[in-house]
Amino acid sequence: MILKEISEKIIGLDTKAAEAARSLQDSLVKPAGSLGVLESISIQMAGITGKVKSSVEKKVHFVFGADNGIYAEGVAAAPQYFTNFLMRGYASGKKCGINVLCEYNHVDLRLVDMGIIGEIEDPRICNRRLMPNGTGNFYKEKAMSREIALKAIEVGFEFAKTAFSEGYDLIGAGEVGMGNTSTAAACIMAALEINDVEKAVGRGGGLSDEAFENKKRVITAALAMHKPDAGDIVDILSKVGGLDIAAMAGLYIGAAYYRKPVITDGVISIAAALLAYKFNPLTKEFMIPSHISEEPAYRLAAEAMELRPMLNLGMRLGEGTGCPIAMGIVGSAMAVINNMSTFEEVNMDNEYRKGIKA
Repeated sequence: MILKEISEKIIGLDTKAAEAARSLQDSLVKPAGSLGVLESISIQMAGITGKVKSSVEKKVHFVFGADNGIYAEGVAAAPQYFTNFLMRGYASGKKCGINVLCEYNHVDLRLVDMGIIGEIEDPRICNRRLMPNGTGNFYKEKAMSREIALKAIEVGFEFAKTAFSEGYDLIGAGEVGMGNTSTAAACIMAALEINDVEKAVGRGGGLSDEAFENKKRVITAALAMHKPDAGDIVDILSKVGGLDIAAMAGLYIGAAYYRKPVITDGVISIAAALLAYKFNPLTKEFMIPSHISEEPAYRLAAEAMELRPMLNLGMRLGEGTGCPIAMGIVGSAMAVINNMSTFEEVNMDNEYRKGIKA
């Protein structure tokens, strides 16, 4: 996988289509700007697809599962086998959070094993295991080699290609992996060159005060030892990242390359999004952020990319659960621009709007 060649082929939004969508929004039977984020989403969608009116009927959500060696340092509250247990649960249709939300919002769910500890023999889970025992403990060693980090990015990129070839209109990205709020925080701190752990590290799935202090100590020590290069996303991933984060970064890069809108979720998802952005800032133009995560590192990454999440629901489950919810809102945004009447169509005088600022 030659990242430089991929980066050179990523092109930003179609400005003509975006402006045409903005003009149409201003002609619809409503005060200009009165539908807020729904309007901005439809304009972004036009820039992505090159069409003022686009469909978002066919939707897919990828969940990448991976275990993390840093778990051994007591940075997570849940048992490590939960990664395996939950992934098998998603596949079996036992109605976990992501199953319910994808089903309700008519989103196809795809499951990917990037490196989950323990056997998973289920044809509904795509086997892309690059490290069968999960990543290395980055408190003591590198999380993975550069070669494996690149392969993990390539896996995500290939799934974006699959979504493109199968005609999906909208892509979502999620994950499962005990300890991955630590990898996410470490990646975000490395990418943004943040040294103050107090600004970036949260309690994840719920930690005692003692365990929380240990988590901050472990991440601080690991970053000081490895000194990841903020300008090299492969270096960051190989030293303090996770296979799930690497795959999602590849998915975001692929979404931009294949010009498909992609929904970001919480802190793990946005860590991957930030790495994709560091790879090529144009990838951000294809991202639609879903909800605000409670994790402090999330806000740091979102602010750095100037992404403004549409929802604030106090969610912190993971799995990409914000994505199918946000997809419903994207659908509403497209319903407005695709179906709403213009002033001209209903023969309504709109002279009163001249001089009014949106």
